[in-house]
Amino acid sequence: MRAVRGSPRLGKAGQSTLESVIYRSLGASSSQLIVGPAFGADNSILRLGRGRVLVATSDPLSYIPSLGPEASAWLSVHLLASDLTTSGFSPQFGLFDFNLPPTLSDANFAKYWRSFHKECKQLGLSIIGGHTGRYPGIDYTIVGGGVVMATGPEDRYLTSGMARAGDDIILTKGAAIEATAILTRAFPKRARRALGNSLFEKAWNYLYKVSTVEDALTASTVGVRQHGVTAMHDATEGGVIAALIELTTASKLGLIVDLELIQISEETRHLCKLFRIDPLVCLSEGSLLIASRPTKTNKILAKLSSGGIPSSIVGSLTRKFRGCKATTSKGLRNLNYPSVDPYWKAYSKAVNSGWS
Repeated sequence: MRAVRGSPRLGKAGQSTLESVIYRSLGASSSQLIVGPAFGADNSILRLGRGRVLVATSDPLSYIPSLGPEASAWLSVHLLASDLTTSGFSPQFGLFDFNLPPTLSDANFAKYWRSFHKECKQLGLSIIGGHTGRYPGIDYTIVGGGVVMATGPEDRYLTSGMARAGDDIILTKGAAIEATAILTRAFPKRARRALGNSLFEKAWNYLYKVSTVEDALTASTVGVRQHGVTAMHDATEGGVIAALIELTTASKLGLIVDLELIQISEETRHLCKLFRIDPLVCLSEGSLLIASRPTKTNKILAKLSSGGIPSSIVGSLTRKFRGCKATTSKGLRNLNYPSVDPYWKAYSKAVNSGWS
């Protein structure tokens, strides 16, 4: 047997693993499947008949001790709901599997569950089943997984593969939103020392920016497909750069992006410098990419602004080439998919170094 070199990568499986292992073995085929597992796809789409579809997505559930039970629950619900709402639909039904660490007390899980219920209720999300148990060998921060679903008209759903040549690409909020939120709360003493009180307070409040639910639902009210938003994709692991490349891969198009137009806040810059990570390629849930018909772009930007959601045009899609290219003073340069998200190593290193 050939020896395995190095350690397995942390975080989401890479495109090569997905294509060489996962996508080759997907169980029984179904004629109802419209959109199945695909690189850069946030949701699967099933045809129900009579002009209706089912949209479904899945994601891990988190319990991050430094955040506490209530904030961890909020984060788990919104990470799932953020994927679902890139379809243009609101989340309706959820199944949740909790594989809890033996060290998690009943009292803390009760706090977690009350917050989980509260967020689901506010989003109109019904909890229709799942599983809950404690097991040896389970540790924080991943404590299970969930599936969120919605039904809607077949002529209104969106996928990341529906973007069209000529579309503008809008980015909401900016880069490294989730990395800023988690690292600040996980290591508050070190973060406050590096950022100062004013920037620290701003970074501390990033937690509740780690959702694109309102971004997606607000943008899609302008119209979908030829009437406005053609595709949406939330930035997660690998940050904004990974999300841009995933969108172009799914849509089989090329993208010209101006990296200078990607907003990076002062607090995020300081925090990423502290942890020695690039804000453009690290965890950025809370940032939403929106592909829009050029005639509707200004209306979408105005709608987002009226909802208190900052956004800007960062690029445009083209049929002239495949992939993602950034503008520079010397012309265009190719952007490569991040081999690994630096957040995971930075987080582990800080924990092992005793940062608090």
